[in-house]
Amino acid sequence: MFILLTGENDSGKSRCAERMAAQIPSRRVYAATMIPFGAEGRARREKHLRQRAGLGFHTVECPCDLSLVACTPDDLVLLEDVSNLLANLIFTRGDPSAEENAESQIAALRKRCAVLIAVTITGIDDRGCDGETRKYAAALNRLNSRLALLADVVVEMRSGSPLLKKGHCPWIG
Repeated sequence: MFILLTGENDSGKSRCAERMAAQIPSRRVYAATMIPFGAEGRARREKHLRQRAGLGFHTVECPCDLSLVACTPDDLVLLEDVSNLLANLIFTRGDPSAEENAESQIAALRKRCAVLIAVTITGIDDRGCDGETRKYAAALNRLNSRLALLADVVVEMRSGSPLLKKGHCPWIG
């Protein structure tokens, strides 16, 4: 099963994904894509570590390469998050095919596990941003749209509450 969990920054996506994962009886792998730049990045990383403490996740740091995620066909993988993966491929690696690369990595990861919960940002306001940031936002919107088509379930976080947009998900409630 592939669950895509979307929402704006600080909408509760990560917490919702962790709660869903905790209800699914399987080994849990946390695929961490964030490269913590500066004090804000480090604080965000620490917040996520505290949130998932005690939930039984095995964390794999994989900012640009999801093939580093060692999982079995019985495992649940929580990918945190698609937007970081894409940004890392574009801005850190300078990958000219970053969108396609991210999509193919996610599709390959999906084939290697029982459940993939992929978290991603939507609603990026790119007004006042430079050209590179606008290109990134457009690429993320396109990637999110393609992932939503591939996903069995799409959940959007709105005002801290999950809204089922596609499929059936017994772990929301």
